[in-house]
Amino acid sequence: MLRASGQGQVTRAVVFAYHNVGVRCLDVLRAGGVTVCLVLTHEDDPDEAIWFESVAARAHLYSIPVITPRDPNLIEVIERVRSSAPDIVFSFYYRHLLGPRLLAFPRLGAFNIHGSLLPKYRGRAPVNWAILHGAPETGATLHEMTAKPDAGRIVDRERVPILPNDLAREVFDKVTLAAEIVLERSLPSLLTGTARLEPQDLAAGSCYGRRRPADGAIDPDWPTRRIHDLVRAVAPPYPGAFCMIEGRRLRLLRTFDSGERATPASRTALLARDAALQLRGADGGMLLVLQAELDGLPFNADRMRELFGMDSLTLQKISANT
Repeated sequence: MLRASGQGQVTRAVVFAYHNVGVRCLDVLRAGGVTVCLVLTHEDDPDEAIWFESVAARAHLYSIPVITPRDPNLIEVIERVRSSAPDIVFSFYYRHLLGPRLLAFPRLGAFNIHGSLLPKYRGRAPVNWAILHGAPETGATLHEMTAKPDAGRIVDRERVPILPNDLAREVFDKVTLAAEIVLERSLPSLLTGTARLEPQDLAAGSCYGRRRPADGAIDPDWPTRRIHDLVRAVAPPYPGAFCMIEGRRLRLLRTFDSGERATPASRTALLARDAALQLRGADGGMLLVLQAELDGLPFNADRMRELFGMDSLTLQKISANT
């Protein structure tokens, strides 16, 4: 059971955060009168495309001390957090699991924002997995942290729609706003210890792991909608979906489903129709290809005719060593 703060008492928080959700939720805590005494975040990976805002930069604007440990569960990090005397701990898109010692001592508990409607899509890359599976909605869930990731009792959720042509970045922006809303709405009850927490039914949910760039490979035998969902799930700033044509790698970076249908064929193909580049799935579904690259250069209907002298190219199977 959460223990209430005394009337008029200043609430101190330690925040583990990264990415846009981390920035916006840090803003919510400050606007809600919480004293954030320490922020733990990550050093940016030089091999990762950094398209999101910096939690460290935002914390510096607030004059909040920032540390970037490689492992938050090291004894010296735990002691630094303990010495900050937090009443409550938050994790906002922080990429490491917090161990039992970090979760045990804040008197108001420890809470995390997860980018799905828990218990669905627990684990890594929840927005990308939801789109990949054709989910019509997702959202942000504020939940209690436990030793098992994304398994603690739920404080509140905020839903957002996933429209048929939404890209992962667009859905992530919606989830970021949902995270801000759900935290702002729940913060007063968390700070007074009066929040009503709902246990999760983990058997009714799902859990997924990390995605790799190689997972963007398109199988020509897939239904058109599955191809479209993969393209939008991994569209830039994520690594992108790819296929092979004439032995060369083609990246499909944005497709659009208008609902057009054609006669089913034996294999998925690219079609040059006047100025439009289209993808016809083996099931007869049709997608407009709005953005593509071949060998790192823009690829469209005119480029296809120029390079290959054809208005139709069949997608090829991708071998293990491609």
